[in-house]
Amino acid sequence: MAGAIIENMSSKKLVIFGVILLLFQALSFMVGGLIAPSPTSVMLYMANKCVDTAKSHQSTKWFMPWGPNKCEIIRSFDEAMAKKIEANNIVFAVHIPQQNMEMSPWFQFMLVILQLDIAFKMHNQIEEGALATVDVALAYRDDTLSEWTEMAHSVEQRELKCKFNTQKNYENEGRYYDCDLLPFMELGSVSHKYYLLNIRLPVHERKKINVGIGEVKDIQLVGIHQNGGFTKVWFAMKTFLTPSILIVLVWYWRRITLMTRPPVLLEKVIFALGISMTFINIPVEWFSVGFDWTWMLLFGDIRQGIFYSMLLSFWIIFCGEHLMDQTERNRFSIYWKQVGPIVFGSFCLFIFDMCERGVQLTNPFYSIWASDVGTELAMAFIVVAGICACLYFLFLCFMVFQVFRNISGKRSSLPAMSKARRLHYEGLIFRFKFLMLVTLFCAAMTVIFFIISQVMEGHWQWGSQKLELNSAFFTGIYGMWNLYVFAIMFLYAPSHKRYGDNQSGKMQLCNADVLGISQPSVMVKTHGVNVTNLPF
Repeated sequence: MAGAIIENMSSKKLVIFGVILLLFQALSFMVGGLIAPSPTSVMLYMANKCVDTAKSHQSTKWFMPWGPNKCEIIRSFDEAMAKKIEANNIVFAVHIPQQNMEMSPWFQFMLVILQLDIAFKMHNQIEEGALATVDVALAYRDDTLSEWTEMAHSVEQRELKCKFNTQKNYENEGRYYDCDLLPFMELGSVSHKYYLLNIRLPVHERKKINVGIGEVKDIQLVGIHQNGGFTKVWFAMKTFLTPSILIVLVWYWRRITLMTRPPVLLEKVIFALGISMTFINIPVEWFSVGFDWTWMLLFGDIRQGIFYSMLLSFWIIFCGEHLMDQTERNRFSIYWKQVGPIVFGSFCLFIFDMCERGVQLTNPFYSIWASDVGTELAMAFIVVAGICACLYFLFLCFMVFQVFRNISGKRSSLPAMSKARRLHYEGLIFRFKFLMLVTLFCAAMTVIFFIISQVMEGHWQWGSQKLELNSAFFTGIYGMWNLYVFAIMFLYAPSHKRYGDNQSGKMQLCNADVLGISQPSVMVKTHGVNVTNLPF
């Protein structure tokens, strides 16, 4: 086998292949932008104030805000004071979802954010660094007639970060503080139809529990879950792409094993990249529709981490194997200085993820953002990760520049060749440079689309058709990585084309010299003649 497909494929076929990939890339964006709804939905809940008349609070008693078993509701704390109801006897009840609606396993996850409506009082102001202690219990059921089953119960603390935007005087009493939203709960699956939250704000002056938090008037919750329609489109896309990548992965490795030489490092890394892409593609999320798998969010993060670590490592090795820097390559140990930080950073992100979502498997009310130390640690991780991503991209651009410079330096030998051979090698140089630019373009597009999705609205209006930008981002970038990995495995698979004895040896040696491939020579016998067999 003489070289790789990217080297021996005709220009016409290569253009057709590129156009097909471009059409699939456009289709992946259109699927998210025109077919799929917005990735997430937001629902607002106002907690109802229920009265717990029992002298000893029973943890097994659940307070419903509406329905046949509706609790005794008071409208305000002024009414509670008039009826001599203590704060410890008030339970904030929230039913998820709202009345005459139900949740679905297609929602995949549920994130709940807490907002306290606190009124300003001269004699009861919010102290600096005040902590709100929340006694919260979560229950579920799958029909409106069955009893509630407890799912989780915890006592959590959240630091209040509130500002009063006007002067603090008696004239402004009753105005509300401007308080930051507080992380409250995250569920890794939504396998039940109905959920019930009972929230208490216990007051204990001696222990200074909920003292100095101001006058709490109401509790509002913001529920965020994945749209069922988006989930179905996402699952369908993963189901379609999984066999596509798996088939080309098997085909690629079969061609490698048919060669009379062992696979080189670049071929092994491409195969590993294909495995990681297949791993992230496998639609195991289908099982989460029928099973209560709360660990799916954590599992998804692990799969993404493995893929991106492999992708970043592949780019380093891909560029390094085409550098003529007088370094013996084709050994993984050569790249430990570049790949080592990638592996270490991925491990740190895994530990960080386990510190939050790992704990949430047993306590959905836990959040690393709830404390100052956790918030600073989380922000530090995000900032460091962003800086490292930028530095990596700059380093990758530098390596690509070095490869281009080395290849351009070899162009001086082209004028001495015949016209046919010169055109052949100029075509090879153009193909390789174009592939490297596509690699940089894919990396840049991921960063750009992420920024756009954060700073712009969630959807655009495109004529009479609404374009969901966030959905297009998810499906488009996901499709782009699949197409990129597919193209790499296909173009770098050994070609089935053979050449004559002398032509084969000359072309292989010239390819290595012109393109700057620094892989070690592997001697194989072709029709009784020893030639240097290089994969590109």
